[in-house]
Amino acid sequence: MMRALLMGASLGVLASAAQAAPNPDPRDEEIAILKAQVKALNDRVENLEAHEATPRPVVVAAAPTLPPPPPAAAPVVQTSNWSGGATILAGKPSIQSADGRFSATLHGVMQFDVAQYLQADPGPVTADFRRGAAAADTAHARDLSSGSNFRRARIGFDGKVYGDIEYQVLFEFGGAGEEDAGHVQELWLQYSGLKPFHLRIGAYPPSIGLEDQGPTNGQPFVERPAEADMTRSLAGGDFREAGEVWAAGERWYANAAITGRLVGVVNSQATGVSQPFDSQLGYIGRLVYLPVLTDDALVHVGVHGAYVARPADAGGPDVVAGRYPITIQERPELRVDGTRLVSTGAIDARHASVAGLEFAAQYANLWVEGEYDRFTIERRLAPVGVSNPRFTGFYVEASWILTGEKRRYNTGNFSFDGPPVDHPLSLTDGTWGALELAARYSDIDLNYHPGAPGTAPPADAVRGGDQRIVTLGANWYLNPVVRFMLEVQDVRVDRLSPSATTFQTPVGAQVGQHYHAVALRSQMAF
Repeated sequence: MMRALLMGASLGVLASAAQAAPNPDPRDEEIAILKAQVKALNDRVENLEAHEATPRPVVVAAAPTLPPPPPAAAPVVQTSNWSGGATILAGKPSIQSADGRFSATLHGVMQFDVAQYLQADPGPVTADFRRGAAAADTAHARDLSSGSNFRRARIGFDGKVYGDIEYQVLFEFGGAGEEDAGHVQELWLQYSGLKPFHLRIGAYPPSIGLEDQGPTNGQPFVERPAEADMTRSLAGGDFREAGEVWAAGERWYANAAITGRLVGVVNSQATGVSQPFDSQLGYIGRLVYLPVLTDDALVHVGVHGAYVARPADAGGPDVVAGRYPITIQERPELRVDGTRLVSTGAIDARHASVAGLEFAAQYANLWVEGEYDRFTIERRLAPVGVSNPRFTGFYVEASWILTGEKRRYNTGNFSFDGPPVDHPLSLTDGTWGALELAARYSDIDLNYHPGAPGTAPPADAVRGGDQRIVTLGANWYLNPVVRFMLEVQDVRVDRLSPSATTFQTPVGAQVGQHYHAVALRSQMAF
């Protein structure tokens, strides 16, 4: 600024002098002296600016008055480039920072089921001996509820923060038979900065099988096979509190988890889960390998297992028998009616375990999958001669996608998801989405030394029932968000009455049944 003022003043003096004396004048000598002084002053200003510690702003345009400059802002630590953006990919709204270290993706699921149960008309309870898992289910077992329900109604989001920390928050408002009050479905944190290892803690289903980890939005049938639901419910399953470490490579997967209680849920009757005196303590593990992995083919083999080291203490210190109950039971593979038809009943247990095998193969648009599991319950305070019961279950299922897509394989948890939709429904373009045909056979046998029909059960008998289901299905994926599912079931339950008194039947009467069901699901999931 000083230099500009000096130069302006000197030029003004020189211009005035030039205009006043166009011809040689004695004052020319004075002008020369002034020029020399201006140059000397300019040199001094340049020397001062070169050595000045704090740079001063350069005024480009003068103003009559200027407000004082604002105080200096506090320094800001920049953690991420936030000039990111919002996207919608496959129907999922998402926001993320430009460097990808922060993200949040919104998820929503609607699965609305309509079903018709085709079973024999109910007779009087004294002549119609069809029964449910418990004596309280007698009426419903003889007249399953045709109708509709929201099987799943979920809202939540997931993403990551600071790059290596992932999270998910998911709430559920659907249910089996009737919708439940809203509750935590998944709520967890995961650290993924030690590749290939990942550490997760919270409420979620720890990995214990193919169907267990397959997303319900992409499964080929309305429900998982009953065998898989039985396996996952022993020490894992939905909204299970757990801590887990897992790792995966291109062809392998391994995990180990410590599990506890289930998150409390209030159902449609406003009844919840009673707090135990001590929560269950369990362990889960799974190993998977892919011996074949090409562009067109994949073969999956694996083993998994769970061990309940301490069943939940439901009785407390004042209860002796029945203090640590374990019940293995499952519904038929349709939940419009939530009635269970097979159950071991509560068994006072020291420990319980399940071990299983898993297999899957895929070639182009043809896919097949199956699992086998064996359950053991170690009784507590068992009389001499009363053995520990064992139960089994398995399923085999397959699908063929008529439009040529193939089911996606999830390398994060080594399970199968629904197919991509290469040509979403568009009447303008003449495309119709993806079409899939599927079939499944499942069998869960909860009988142990059941004895003969018409006789009382032996001392160590468990008359839980044998449930066999054949399912045929067709799936229409309009686009990655919307699909419709149609399936037909043939259900057979073979079970002898566990107690003539409790179930109001003759001794050893057949309380199972045979019926058919037709179901339609409308799904929106993103």
